[in-house]
Amino acid sequence: MKTQIPLFLALLLAAGTTVRAATNDVLTVAVFDFESKDESVSGLGPKVATLVNANLSAEPQIITVERAELEKVLGEHELGLSGTVTLDSAAKVGQLTGAKVLVTGRVFKADSQTIIVAKVIGTETSRVYGEMVQGGSSATLVDLSSSLAKKIAADVSEKSDTLVARVETREERIAKLKKALDGKKLPVVSVKISERHYGPHIIDPAAETELSLILQQCGFTLADGNSTNKPAIEISGEAFSAYGMQKGNLISCKSRVEIKARDLASGNILVVDRQTSVGVDIAEQTAAKTALQNAADVLAERMLPKLAQ
Repeated sequence: MKTQIPLFLALLLAAGTTVRAATNDVLTVAVFDFESKDESVSGLGPKVATLVNANLSAEPQIITVERAELEKVLGEHELGLSGTVTLDSAAKVGQLTGAKVLVTGRVFKADSQTIIVAKVIGTETSRVYGEMVQGGSSATLVDLSSSLAKKIAADVSEKSDTLVARVETREERIAKLKKALDGKKLPVVSVKISERHYGPHIIDPAAETELSLILQQCGFTLADGNSTNKPAIEISGEAFSAYGMQKGNLISCKSRVEIKARDLASGNILVVDRQTSVGVDIAEQTAAKTALQNAADVLAERMLPKLAQ
């Protein structure tokens, strides 16, 4: 059975949109205690949540946030595992835990039937789906929880497009940048970002290459020490990447890029910014470079409009 992962690794997987695409829509799910206020089902809520969580952790398209870590983080923000998650609190819980989907619900008796109702909530879209299982005296809590987990897993797999916010493609972001820069004077720019990977040595500057490429695609003129054009703006910075975790054959790496843009004529700093991101691939070296590339993409979107006159 696939094991649960600590919260910081769940956050690592949830941090970048590339992760979701590269792992065939793997989503991070947090399971809250189910309500069980009626005397006839007293104490069953946390047990149902634990069983549902264990079953979901075996699903290949789902990564569950470890409940002990989840409770610790939520407790620091006065949010508990118990009780109903409201739509208002779902987004905050998602930000704190890295979960794209929350699961909560209720256990109760109706006549001789044990009924378990679950809510599947998208933390980014606030979309809610409901699922239910029921059984008589012969139905065990284990069986009911297993059946419910299968229904929840199907919702997460088949309805992920409505549970998770749509992500802009790189092409769409470049087109939006070009539109924002249309009609403005674009200066000559030089780019130099030093990089380091904490692990196997990786050559070539991924963040520098990606940022330079986007500048060029948006109409900026690039210059280096061998260029006849002298740069008006110098972009410099540092970047590093590190191994995150492995899931099956896929390896994730996390990166951080810190940059600043200086007007060379005046010496003034025009922009200071930083970004962390995640990349996934079957090789650690490529995952690390992808993570750096993803961070540079986000930085370019924020920085380029500030460089144009």
